[in-house]
Amino acid sequence: MRALLWVVGVVAGVLILLGLLLEAVRWLVIIGVIALAAVIIFGIVRGRQVVHQHSTRRR
Repeated sequence: MRALLWVVGVVAGVLILLGLLLEAVRWLVIIGVIALAAVIIFGIVRGRQVVHQHSTRRR
């Protein structure tokens, strides 16, 4: 009986940790997508600024 309680306790602990880990992974993916979008937008804005500065120098 005591061994059964240990097994149930260990399985419950593993399931709780797995749930927390999957939740953390999901949030990390969301944060990564947001960061990737921010980098792409920043790159586009910087690229346009460089092109605009380059075109005004030629005039």
